[in-house]
Amino acid sequence: MKSMSNVDIHRIVKELNDEILNVKVEKAYQPSYDTILIKLRKAGEGRKDLVIQAGARIHLTEYPLPNPTIPPHFPMLLRKHLSGGFITSIRQYQFDRIVEITVEKQEKFTLVVELFNKGNVILLDENMNIISPLKHEKWQDRKITSHEQYKYPPSKIDIKNTTADEIREITSESDRDVVRTLATNGLGGLYAEEILSYTDIDKEKMANDLSDDEITEIDNALKELFDKVENNPQPQIIIEEKDDEKTNKDLVPISLNKYSSFKSQTFESFNKAADEFYSKKIVSDIKQKEENVWTKKINKYRKRLDMQEESLEGFYKTIEDTQLKGNTVYAHYGEIQEILDVIAKARQNYSWKEIGKIIKKSKKESDIPALELIESIDNMGVITLKLDGQIVRVDSNLGIAESCEKFYYNKGKKAKRKIEGVKIAIENSKSQIKKLEDKKEVAMSELKTHTKREKKELKWYEKLRWFISSDGYMVIGGRDANSNEQVVKRYSKNNDVYFHCDIHGAPSTIVQNENKDEAIPESTLYEAACFASSYSSAWGEGFSSYDSYWVNLDQVSKTPETGEYLKKGSFVIRGRKNFIRNVPVLIAVGVVDYDNNKRIMAGPVDAVRNMSGNYVIIKPGFTKKERMAKEILHRIDNDKLFGVDDIVRNLPSGKCDFMDEREYNQKYSRKYR
Repeated sequence: MKSMSNVDIHRIVKELNDEILNVKVEKAYQPSYDTILIKLRKAGEGRKDLVIQAGARIHLTEYPLPNPTIPPHFPMLLRKHLSGGFITSIRQYQFDRIVEITVEKQEKFTLVVELFNKGNVILLDENMNIISPLKHEKWQDRKITSHEQYKYPPSKIDIKNTTADEIREITSESDRDVVRTLATNGLGGLYAEEILSYTDIDKEKMANDLSDDEITEIDNALKELFDKVENNPQPQIIIEEKDDEKTNKDLVPISLNKYSSFKSQTFESFNKAADEFYSKKIVSDIKQKEENVWTKKINKYRKRLDMQEESLEGFYKTIEDTQLKGNTVYAHYGEIQEILDVIAKARQNYSWKEIGKIIKKSKKESDIPALELIESIDNMGVITLKLDGQIVRVDSNLGIAESCEKFYYNKGKKAKRKIEGVKIAIENSKSQIKKLEDKKEVAMSELKTHTKREKKELKWYEKLRWFISSDGYMVIGGRDANSNEQVVKRYSKNNDVYFHCDIHGAPSTIVQNENKDEAIPESTLYEAACFASSYSSAWGEGFSSYDSYWVNLDQVSKTPETGEYLKKGSFVIRGRKNFIRNVPVLIAVGVVDYDNNKRIMAGPVDAVRNMSGNYVIIKPGFTKKERMAKEILHRIDNDKLFGVDDIVRNLPSGKCDFMDEREYNQKYSRKYR
């Protein structure tokens, strides 16, 4: 994979300063062994993802990356030190392939991103001591491991900020041509050639032969290049066409003379170009790896099938050959018997070895024509004969019939017995290959495509807790003190009903009644009670049921009793509370078609399954909700429309587990039908 050059990094750092300086760090993930994803939150713009691949790239990404269910140690360490902090600095170290990101909260931390060679990502404290690296490494003059002082690699010249005198010094001390001299001093081959294309200098000219005028040309060309990179970028992906196939050849922040004859795709920023270039390559690589894994599995059975089919063919040939040879022996029965009689007489006076020699010597002179058929006799009395072009064997100790059984017919029978087993094995192998090919097709189709994360505009109710009751009523609840205030003050009317629980953390819940002439059905009241209980701290404390109550909205007040104080999000209830006892503390989460779009809805089971054919039921349990969210997403989001955050946002506070639908149906039934 292409690694970002010093010039690429210079441009990307400039754009990152515009995009994510003073942005809040939320979480860190590790999608693969060398890749870190940092989730950021920018005021007014929402989520931004910074992807870092050691030794390769750093840029913002709009493409989702798969993350392990259990985060590895390094991203957990990043979360511990960086989450909640703000990015206060992003810089390229001395025009090298090193980026430093400073994050501050109570303390200052630096994330060093090394993009040279195999690269690394290293977390430092404010004294430049290593807290932890992504990869522990050791060289003769440098050690990257926890508790060590971070040392930069041996420095090279900062070619971007050199003067003409410094260029003269570099070139005069070089024993290489000018293009290699520039390339090895921070520009790389591509940009070294670009610099020289702005001049009349032959790139193969020896660097130490450059004149003062040529040094000035190079100095001006460097200024021109960096002026383009900083002030007039033209980010693009270079496209190569071969045999009617288009491939992404390179990624560059400016238009280059080298690629003037190539097709290209331009972007509004280098970040977006880098995101498209690398994300497409990553998806392609993932698909290729997956393809290779399945091909290896399938080829194992194909190889087995080939061997089985070869064996089957061999058995058929054995049957054919043994039948032919056995029949040939019987076709020459008289001649063979004559030979056996001669040998039987000779055996009275000679050994098998002597008989073999005598026959070999005298068979042409003998008056017994049948001896001409003999090819040889071994020391055990087995005669090899040539009959009708066939080489056959007869054991003189057994006779013709028994020899045919021993050498031919028994082998044929044995081959026939094996054929049935081989046929079954062949069918099993074919079946296994078909199953694997079907699984491969499903697995490949389920792989993430090169699709950007869709930025969804949340409806007003999605910013709260919400569900649509089985009777069609909108029920909303607060997420925190601020939204508890909003639910009552902004989103309720006099004919609505207010729900709450006598337990900490219970949301202010409103059943909106658009028809003031009709009472809210008891089934909706029951579902709202379940909702209020399930999103209270009763969930985190592991209750399986709890009590909720409802009151009319005119019973809800922000005026405390004399001498009392109401916290934000709290209300005073005056008058009679209508309790609904022992409502189940559990919810369903599903994908629903509502308000002209697909949405995630979480709430009472009957309400969710009334609107969704694709849902799960969850209860208080022992699994962290982030892990549960990934599993829920896998089960309900067949069209891959949502992210893990969409699920997490809709889950109660606390751990949870799945409940089987049969268990729900056995234990609970809707109180009102």
